Amino acid sequence: MLYLLYQRFAEHQHYVPVLNLLKYLTFRTGMSVATAQLVVVAMGSRFIRWMQARQGKGQPIRSDGIQRHIIEKAGTPTMGGLMILAGMIVGTLVWGDLTNVYVWGAIFVTAAFGLLGFLDDYAKVTKQDVTGVSGRLRLVLEFAVAGVATYAMIRLAAPTPHMAGLSTSLTFPVFKALVFDLGWFYLAFAAVVIVGAANAVNFTDGLDGLAIVPVMIAAATFGVIAYLVGNFKFADYLQVHFVSGVGEMAVFCGAIIGAGMGFLWYNAPPAKIFMGDTGSLALGGALGVVAVACKHEIVLAIVGGLFVIELLSVVIQVAYFKRTGRRVFLMAPIHHHFERLGWSESTIVIRFWIIAIMLALLGLATLKLR
Repeated sequence: MLYLLYQRFAEHQHYVPVLNLLKYLTFRTGMSVATAQLVVVAMGSRFIRWMQARQGKGQPIRSDGIQRHIIEKAGTPTMGGLMILAGMIVGTLVWGDLTNVYVWGAIFVTAAFGLLGFLDDYAKVTKQDVTGVSGRLRLVLEFAVAGVATYAMIRLAAPTPHMAGLSTSLTFPVFKALVFDLGWFYLAFAAVVIVGAANAVNFTDGLDGLAIVPVMIAAATFGVIAYLVGNFKFADYLQVHFVSGVGEMAVFCGAIIGAGMGFLWYNAPPAKIFMGDTGSLALGGALGVVAVACKHEIVLAIVGGLFVIELLSVVIQVAYFKRTGRRVFLMAPIHHHFERLGWSESTIVIRFWIIAIMLALLGLATLKLR
């Protein structure tokens, strides 16, 4: 919004020194971080008390899960993702370029996935049952949202110079000259990336602070990637594919980081509120749509490798149990497996954060490797 104000003044040749800062993407990204964090912290305690009053027993805990969770976490309110969403959307709307299709694509996916997560959380809280909304119905709606957003970005994004067809192509890290134009099959591929990221983060959200910090780490990584890919000189130097206009995703990633920091203030152990599916689906979808916009979908699997591991642990556990009647892990997702082994919650969370940082650095290294 403020960027449009700067453009309006510039068009009429009115020079305002302060507004001149708005032309710098780095400044707007930093301010997006601060604004999103301020919004979440401002909501903070009042929002949590309001949720406690409305939800009563809070988020239901699996009866077959970790017994310590039933004792220690019962009664904790959920839907804290609404705080995260508010910070992200406000930070992006205030500091982002609202004429940019990638900005609106990211907001659309984040808000829509947040709404689906909210409906799931609402069903769980009101019924005091962990099943929530039908998984199949939710997946269908998620794929529909991801498909619409991807189609809009393909059709409405500014053409990328020297690279016709990039919007429907799959690019590869390290092998930077390798490009596969998938045509309209790219819609299905991108939808899988976005939906997969959303559900991977959803499975990771099981311990206090476990999901939000790796999400912030991944957002910071993709904020750097978006800034470099959206700048022709940097993209040319690194020999990565330049995507016109995608630099604005850095502002969006900044909003994720700021909202995440604000939420972590209340989600740090012992958590006063859980993000719920409202937050985890929205945050995962946000990372997915940023990766699609930047044409770094495969790099997302590296940077978000922790989320991939969590998702695969569930898939492997379910598939193997259906086939043999036995389990591979003591409990899935995999962070619960380590709880069953006797690891403390703080040990698991901090070690998973370390893994997330290492994977983020590996993902950034792919920008230079060839």
